[in-house]
Amino acid sequence: MDVLNLSIGGPDYLDLPFVEKVWELTANNIIMVSAIGNDGPLYGTLNNPADQSDVIGVGGIDYNNHIASFSSRGMTTWELPHGYGRVKPDVVAYSRDIIGSKISTGCKTLSGTSVASPVVAGVVCLLVSVIPEDKRKLILNPAAMKQALVEGASKLSGPNMYEQGAGRLDLWQSYEILKNYQPRASIFPTMLDFTDCPYFWPFCRQPMYAGAMPVIFNATILNGMGVIGYVKDQPLWQPSEDIGNLLSVHFTYSDVIWPWTGYLALHLQVKDEGSQFSGIISGNVTLTIYTPAAHGESSPRSSTCILHMKVKVVPTPVRSKRILWDQYHNIKYPSGYVPRDSLNVHNDILDWHGDHLHTNFHILFNMLRDAEYYIETLGSPLTCFDASNYGTLLMVDLEDEYFDEEIQKLRDDVIHKGLGIAVFAEWYHVDTMVKMTFFDENTRSWWTPITGGANIPAINELLAPFGIALGDKILTGDFSINGEQTHYASGTDIVQFPAGGFLHSFQLQENSKTVQDHIGTLDTESTQGKGKLSSILGVIEAGEGRIAVYGDSNCLDSSHMVTNCYWLLRKILEFTGNRVKDNVLFSEAAQLKFPVFENIHHPSRRTDVNFSTYSTVVGKELICHQDSRFEVWGTKGYGVQPIGTSRKLPEYQMHESSSSPNVTIQIAGSRQDKVERLQRNLSIPNAAKFDDKRDYFGFIGHEEVDIGMLMASQWMIPCFAATACLMLYLSCRVQQKRRRRRKGSVASANRLTSMV
Repeated sequence: MDVLNLSIGGPDYLDLPFVEKVWELTANNIIMVSAIGNDGPLYGTLNNPADQSDVIGVGGIDYNNHIASFSSRGMTTWELPHGYGRVKPDVVAYSRDIIGSKISTGCKTLSGTSVASPVVAGVVCLLVSVIPEDKRKLILNPAAMKQALVEGASKLSGPNMYEQGAGRLDLWQSYEILKNYQPRASIFPTMLDFTDCPYFWPFCRQPMYAGAMPVIFNATILNGMGVIGYVKDQPLWQPSEDIGNLLSVHFTYSDVIWPWTGYLALHLQVKDEGSQFSGIISGNVTLTIYTPAAHGESSPRSSTCILHMKVKVVPTPVRSKRILWDQYHNIKYPSGYVPRDSLNVHNDILDWHGDHLHTNFHILFNMLRDAEYYIETLGSPLTCFDASNYGTLLMVDLEDEYFDEEIQKLRDDVIHKGLGIAVFAEWYHVDTMVKMTFFDENTRSWWTPITGGANIPAINELLAPFGIALGDKILTGDFSINGEQTHYASGTDIVQFPAGGFLHSFQLQENSKTVQDHIGTLDTESTQGKGKLSSILGVIEAGEGRIAVYGDSNCLDSSHMVTNCYWLLRKILEFTGNRVKDNVLFSEAAQLKFPVFENIHHPSRRTDVNFSTYSTVVGKELICHQDSRFEVWGTKGYGVQPIGTSRKLPEYQMHESSSSPNVTIQIAGSRQDKVERLQRNLSIPNAAKFDDKRDYFGFIGHEEVDIGMLMASQWMIPCFAATACLMLYLSCRVQQKRRRRRKGSVASANRLTSMV
C-alpha cells in the first residue's frame, strides 16, 4: 500500500492507540490523506487524524471557490494552553455536490470533506506516477508529497489560513514541483507576513508592541530527506535592517523530527526600547535540518530552510486599552470529560473547541479589535504577568484550580495596582454532572464530568478576598437591560456580594435536576421556581481596582451562541479598564446598602474525581512557561513569595495502593469550607445564628487563609492559648459539680481540681 485515505475522524487527538498507529503507517512511508471534518463554520473543530502534521488534512470548498460552511476550521488545539496551534487544513478541494457512482448503477452527488479527501488521494496517486517506478521509494514520502501539495496550491482571496491552509489544490503546479524534486526540508507556511490580511488572521488584526506577551507562531517542519531528522544549530533571526533588532525572537522546536515532520515555534517580543516605534520590521529566520545517512550513503543529508518574516509594530497602547485573556486555567477535551457550557444543546456533549481567542472566541476577538482594544493571551499562572500594564484581566469559562500564590497576587493586583477583573462564569451542579455520566464503548470505561461548565468552587476561592461568591443554580431565560435583549443559557447565580456594589437581578427559570434517557440532556421544560428573581450581574470597586462578575459565558462563545452580549462586555471593559461607570450598570436601584449573602452552602468540588489528572495546577509546580515574557521564563513570576511547590485539593487523596482514578474519599474540614464559614462569621453581625460555635476556631491550625484581614499577628497565639486554658478550666469545673451531685465524691472532685 502506498496511499491511504481516511474519511473518518474525531476530536480525540489523545486516543493514543489510534494516533500511534497512524504514526506507524506514515513512518513506514505510506502517504495518508484524511478529511479535516464537517464541524464548521466553528473554529477549533479539526478532526484527528487530519490534524496531525504527518497527515495531509483536507478541507472543503464549493464550485465558487468559497470555503464550505461545513468545513472544519483550525487552529490545532494540541498545543494549548502553553503554546499555539498549527495551521490546518493543509489544502482544500471541492467538497459540495461532488458527483460519483452509486453502489448499484448510475451516479449520485455527495457533500462533505469526506468526499474532498479521496479526490486529493486520487491526485496524490497521479503525482506518484510522475516519479519513475525505480526511484519512487527513494524520493517519495509523506513529507515530500505534502511539500508538493502545499507549495503548489493556489491561495484563495478572502479565507484565512485556518480556513484554507495553503489554498486550493492545484494538480499541475504540484506536478511541476515533483517532476524535478530532490529530497529537502522546508517550513510551512513558507512566509510569515503579518501585514497580509485576511490570510494571516489573527496576526494581521493586531500589531505588535513593546511590553506585550510574546506573539507565538507555530510553523511545521517538513523533512523530505528522511523519516527522522534533527535541527542542526539554533535557528537564527536576521533582520533586513538595523531597526529589526528591536524585535527579539526566541525559538522552541522539535527535539526529534519524526515521522517526517516537526514544529518550529517562533516567540516574538518587541524590546522595551521600541515602545515608541511605529513601522514594519522584516527579516529572515534560517534553520538547518539534518538527517542520518540513507542506505548506501556515507554522510548525513542536510538542508537549510529560510523563513521570510514581516511584522507591524506600533507604540505601546495605554493601559486602559490592554486586556489580558486567561488561557491557562482552561481545561478542554481531550483528555478530561469537560461537558458543554449550554445544557440546551443536545448534539454536542463535550467542550472541545479549545476556548481560545482564536478558536471558538474568534468573533469576540474581532469585536474587541474593532473597538480598538489590544488583547493578549496568558498561558501561564497569574503570577506571570505585570498587572501595571493591563486595564482588565478577562476570565471566561475557566475550569481549572488556582495556586495560592495566584489568589494572593490577584488580590494585591486589584487592591493596590488598580487591575480590573471581568469574570464570565458558567453552570456548576454536582447532581447534574453525576447524571451526565455515560459508558464509552471505545475505552470500555465510565465517563463522568470532571467539573461543570466552569469550576465555580475554584472561582469562589479566587473571589473570596473580595467577598464575592457564585452559586450552583442552573438558570436559563431571556432578559432585557436598557432595551438590549440577552439570552441566559445554563448560567449560574451570584449568592454573595459586598455592600456598596451594584447587583442586577432578573426573572429566570431554574432548570430541574432531572435528565432524559440520552446522555446529559436536561429536561428544561420541567423547572423549579419558574420565573424566580436571581442575581446574575455584579460590579464593584475594590481598593484601586474594579471587579465585574457575570454568571454565563455562552453569549461570548461562538460555539452555541443564541444572542451575543458584546454590548455588555464593552460596558464592563469601560468600567474595569477605564473607570467609566455606565448608567445602566450603576443604576441607583441596583446599589447594595447591605451585603448580599444567601444562607446556603457554596458549591463544593466533586470528591469522586481525580482532578489532578487533568489539571495544570493540582499537584503541579508553579512556573512561568514559554508563552510569558522572556524575563520570567522558568521562574515563579513577578514578586512571588512561594507558599508551596504545588497545589493539592483537600477533598481527594490518591492512595498508592489504589489503581482507580475515581475512588471516592471523604475528607472532613476542607480548606474551602473553613474559609466560607469564617467569612460568614465575619460578615454577619448576629453570628450566634450558627449552630456550630466551633466554626470560629476552624482556621486556627490552617496556614492557607486567603482573607487579607486575617493576617496572623504577635498577640494571636497567647490570646488563643489563654482562651483554650480558660475553656478547659470551666469545662472541668462543670464536670466537678456534676460528679458531686451524682456521687457526692469529694475525693473525685479534688482530683479534678488538681488536674485543672
